[in-house]
Amino acid sequence: MSATPSTGALTDCLGAMRTCPEVVLEILWRASSLRRRDAVLAQNTSDAEQLMNPQPEPRAGPDAELPGTGTGTAHGKVVLLGEHAVVYGAPALALPVPALGCRARVVRRDQGGHGLLGLRMVQVQPGMPSGVAPLPPHTQESSVPEGLRTLTETVLRDAGLRSLPGVDVLVESGVPPARGLGSSAACARSLALALDDLLGLQLSADAVFHRVQASEKAAHGRASGIDALATGSRRPVLLADGHISNPPVGADGWITVADSGSGAGTRKAVAMLRDGFARDPGSREVFLHRSATLTRAGLRDMERGRLEALGGRLTDCHTLLAGLGLTTGRTDRLVDAALRAGALGAKMSGGGLGGCVIALTATERAADALAAQLTAEHGARCWRAPLAKGERHAG
Repeated sequence: MSATPSTGALTDCLGAMRTCPEVVLEILWRASSLRRRDAVLAQNTSDAEQLMNPQPEPRAGPDAELPGTGTGTAHGKVVLLGEHAVVYGAPALALPVPALGCRARVVRRDQGGHGLLGLRMVQVQPGMPSGVAPLPPHTQESSVPEGLRTLTETVLRDAGLRSLPGVDVLVESGVPPARGLGSSAACARSLALALDDLLGLQLSADAVFHRVQASEKAAHGRASGIDALATGSRRPVLLADGHISNPPVGADGWITVADSGSGAGTRKAVAMLRDGFARDPGSREVFLHRSATLTRAGLRDMERGRLEALGGRLTDCHTLLAGLGLTTGRTDRLVDAALRAGALGAKMSGGGLGGCVIALTATERAADALAAQLTAEHGARCWRAPLAKGERHAG
């Protein structure tokens, strides 16, 4: 007797998927948790996705028959040099942090309207399995990030379908929020890629960037684009003169990321600088010149494998940002502690007024020792990111 399900049974199953997306999300949530119980979230980022999920043939169009679900991934980032100055056109250098991963899943809903009909956001332990947990409740309508809503509606509209579908969204993020680590950009990027997977659009890297960037502007008021870029890259990202590239790295190094324990105030910091520059326009030009000089010197050091010199640039950048009031007593103490422990350089990273500190070491072993010391002596959560030797790639 055949065990193959009948056509009617398959039709019933597909119908249930489209009319009961909450059931599908529950199944996906539990299946995902079980599969990843013994694996870190970050191992499911871009390289693995490309190997395990080859690009499908385009299926978008006015009469396209959509599948039931789509998945997308992204990761966190840190800014090595140039934060805040990049908003005003100066260069900035960022590094992806694959250990902090983010995954979005979207489920098509054929009833109840179109656009973003339901959102669940789950903050999982950074770089750790999420474990088996019940599906969280929907985010209150008034609390849905406007950037994610706009991103969803834009991608659905641009798909050119005759009838716009509705979608339920589940976002699992291991990128700590409000730490200058690109949490909002990682969520937006993973959602954009999940919608692309659902719709079969095969969006270009540039198209994904612009959708993520629009979401970032809604989240922060003004966004340079560095987060929108770095949360999808596997190598350091340079944003300079309106161009994107992956600059060369001449020697392997490691970045230790230490959480100060207090949230970064990116929007507040951006507004504070803007107001200060309005009162003293000359101070803006001085800051931009110094920041650009440090970033370009750091790029040369990184290209030539001069890690000690690069570390010095990081520390000098911290001093520059501290002079603008962007550091806190806690971040200053973590920088001092990292330097005393043997780091080649250290600085605040991201928006400032809290958030994270980064420190450069030459080896993975030194990065591990530094992280252990900062955790033991200062209670800081720490993660690591490789600064891997490699050639230049154009953006």
